[in-house]
Amino acid sequence: MTQRPYIVGNWKMNGMRAMLGEARAIDRAAERLIKAEVALAPPFTMIHAIRREAQLIGVGAQNCQPEDGLEHTGEISPAMVKDAGAGFVILGHCERRAHHHETDAMIKAKAEAALAVGLGVIVCVGETGEQRKAGQAEQAIAARLKGSLPGGDNAAEKLTVAYEPIWAVGSGRTPTPDEIGAVHRMIRSQLMETYGEGAAAVRILYGGSVNVENAAELLSADEVGGVLVGGASRSAESFLGIIAAAAERGS
Repeated sequence: MTQRPYIVGNWKMNGMRAMLGEARAIDRAAERLIKAEVALAPPFTMIHAIRREAQLIGVGAQNCQPEDGLEHTGEISPAMVKDAGAGFVILGHCERRAHHHETDAMIKAKAEAALAVGLGVIVCVGETGEQRKAGQAEQAIAARLKGSLPGGDNAAEKLTVAYEPIWAVGSGRTPTPDEIGAVHRMIRSQLMETYGEGAAAVRILYGGSVNVENAAELLSADEVGGVLVGGASRSAESFLGIIAAAAERGS
C-alpha cells in the first residue's frame, strides 16, 4: 500500500498564542486534503495548545533530552514531550548539530529514548556546501546516517528520515530533483542494510528552502516521501499550498 506524502512543518523558535489561528486553519484544511499526512512541530510552549486546538494533524517537538529522571535544568525528556501531547520529535536538525554541537551518537541516544516511550522520530541528515562541491555529499550523509539511526528490532516502524542539505536550509537554494533522488536512493539502500524489510515503511523527506513554488518539483524526485518545511509552514496560506501539491502527488 502506497503511503501518503508526509508534510511536516518545523516552526523552529517561532510561535505564540496568536499563531493558534494558523494551526486551526491548517487542521481544518487537512480534513479535505486527506491524501497527504500533515504535522506541525511548534516550540515546546505551543505543543499542548496546538494539540488541543488541532485534532486532525500530527503535533511534534523539535528536540528532547535522551536521559530521563536526571538533573538537566532547561531540558525536556521524551516522556514530558509525549505528556504535553506530541506524537513525534524531530532530532538532529542541522541547526542543532551546528549550534548545540550535537553528535551522531547523541542523536541516536535521543532517538532510542523517544522510541522507548512510543514517540515517532524524524532523524535529520545532510551535507555542507563544501562537501557537495567536493563530490563528497553522499559519503558524508551516509556516515552521518549510520551514526544517527536508532537500533532495535522495531525501530523502523516509527522512524522517518529527513534529508536536509545544510547549505539549502534558509538559503532559498535547493538541489536538483536528480540530486535529491540520488541521495534518497542512497538513504533507502542504507536503511535496508540496517533494518532489512522493515526499511520499506520508512519515509524519507526532503527539507531545505521548500516553498509553494518548488514543492511539486521537489516532491517529484525519486524516493521523496514528503517534505520538512521551515518558514513556509508558519503561514497557513503558504503551508496549505505545499500540502495541496503533496495531495496531488498522493492522488
